[in-house]
Amino acid sequence: MKILITGGFGYLGGRLSQFLSNMDQYQILIASRSSREIPVWAPNAEIVSIDWKNDQLLDQLTNQVEIIVHMAGMNAQDCAVHPIEALEVNGIATARLIQSAIRQGVKRFIYLSTAHVYNSPLTGIITEKDCLNNLHSYATSHRAGEDVLRSAHQRKEIEGVVIRLSNAYGPPTHADADCWMLLVNDLCHQVVTTKRMVLRSSGLQLRDFITLSDVCSAVEHLLKLPLEGLNDGLYNVGGSVARVINMAETIQVRCLKVLGFKPEIIYPDPVKKEASLSLDYCTNKLLATGFSIRNDRLSEIDSTLCFCNEFFGDAL
Repeated sequence: MKILITGGFGYLGGRLSQFLSNMDQYQILIASRSSREIPVWAPNAEIVSIDWKNDQLLDQLTNQVEIIVHMAGMNAQDCAVHPIEALEVNGIATARLIQSAIRQGVKRFIYLSTAHVYNSPLTGIITEKDCLNNLHSYATSHRAGEDVLRSAHQRKEIEGVVIRLSNAYGPPTHADADCWMLLVNDLCHQVVTTKRMVLRSSGLQLRDFITLSDVCSAVEHLLKLPLEGLNDGLYNVGGSVARVINMAETIQVRCLKVLGFKPEIIYPDPVKKEASLSLDYCTNKLLATGFSIRNDRLSEIDSTLCFCNEFFGDAL
């Protein structure tokens, strides 16, 4: 099976490219806007050039593959600063790639969206039937890409899968990956560079966290899922809910185990009623397809700490 991965040199895309390229049944093409060598972390992959504004070149690229996993996009911080570019990248470029895939008969298109399309902050029980209320440009630009794919899936022009991903964490394939603003990765980075963790809040907020290993397994599950089990193609993908402070405490314990020291956790006092909000990022729809979440969080945290220590610190 030949699979095109966009954003394959990024955080999520790098780990997925590494994961799938190690399996004999997949031939992985990693799309890049610039000339790149085959990465050491995915030696079996092929690098292909992509031009988001050239329909002819997009057609030449999509004509080669059966499945596209679209992971390229702008992060939340950049979207906030450049909202027009956010729509162009996360929305319009996604639409152009979907239309090219339809023209060239690509079987399935998997789009990595975000849980943050629902709201900010995420609270209560969240299912795929909930209204999308977040007006941040990161959320609205992903919503634009979602809508194009879901419409095409509904019209049976292509098998479309939208993944609304919660807070992923784990080591990237390379140190330059754009992932060090993500909470768990940021805390691990702080540990090896400052020997402490500084939280921006009291840490009482609840978040849904999912390991990158489970993200990769979920994507593979959905690229193999038979069409009759795909339903409308929309899935929440998450792991388990924890308070930010509890995640920091887990990193603290694992740091002592893995790196040999116990970092201090610094955080401000909570504000009134801060701990009263609940969160259930419901993944029952995904689990009903036969997928199971391993949630091997300790292993993923340990690997992230070791990665940060190797590239950014001297804790050992």
